[in-house]
Amino acid sequence: MAGLRQRRARRQSVLRWVVVTLFGVLFLLPLFAMLEFTTRGAGGSLSFETWRVFFDWAALGETYPILWTGMKASFWLVLLSVALTLVLLVPTVVWVRLRLPRLRRLVEFVSLLPLTIPAIVLVVGLAPVYAWVVYFVGGSSVTLFFAYTILALPFAYRAIDAGLSAIDVRTLSEAARSLGAGWATVMWKVVLPNIRSAVLSAAFLTVALVLGEFTIASLLNRDNIQVAINQLGKSSATMSVAVSLAALVLAFALLFLLSFAGRRRHRERKTS
Repeated sequence: MAGLRQRRARRQSVLRWVVVTLFGVLFLLPLFAMLEFTTRGAGGSLSFETWRVFFDWAALGETYPILWTGMKASFWLVLLSVALTLVLLVPTVVWVRLRLPRLRRLVEFVSLLPLTIPAIVLVVGLAPVYAWVVYFVGGSSVTLFFAYTILALPFAYRAIDAGLSAIDVRTLSEAARSLGAGWATVMWKVVLPNIRSAVLSAAFLTVALVLGEFTIASLLNRDNIQVAINQLGKSSATMSVAVSLAALVLAFALLFLLSFAGRRRHRERKTS
């Protein structure tokens, strides 16, 4: 019986590694193709001129001003979108769990609603709003962080809600309150340390969404890194592919950090 279990476990392990290897090849092969294209010089020789310009910020700004503008806009969009998403969601979800549990389904429905609406439909609704934003604030691409916060709500909400479901937030908050802690202290020193991995998950998912969004920015005539890549592809295909590859690698690195943070949190729970 024990030998049968060992053989079954061995077959499952082999099958698991085959599946992981297959998906790894399917994922890495396009990346290697993109890398080969960006390092292809005249006559098929190896050339790193595209990457040299990419990592030379001064030369990049002078040679490809559209790309530089899109990268700066995306940088600020990432910061503002992550900040607004976390500031809105974390206190709201915690407060609903503690004080207004009957509204949990309603808050979940509202948060997940943007996931069911196509981006092109969202643009139709956002266009009149951004007409007023342009009138009062200006037409800067950074103002897109309002729209990106809406797009990130479903993913960020699920991550934070899953983190809160893994802990007894009511008991922790009541214990802290009984010791004289205020709500700000409870949130900052009790709740947030226990949902750190969930908050990181929400932040990383928001970053990945902002870096990959194209439809809303394009239809609202704003600049971000994806719009810049699309425009740059008409004049410099190698640089366009290089930026796309860098964005993909960055997203993969964020997901790796996310999984590492999750495993670290799991080990801390097992040892405590």
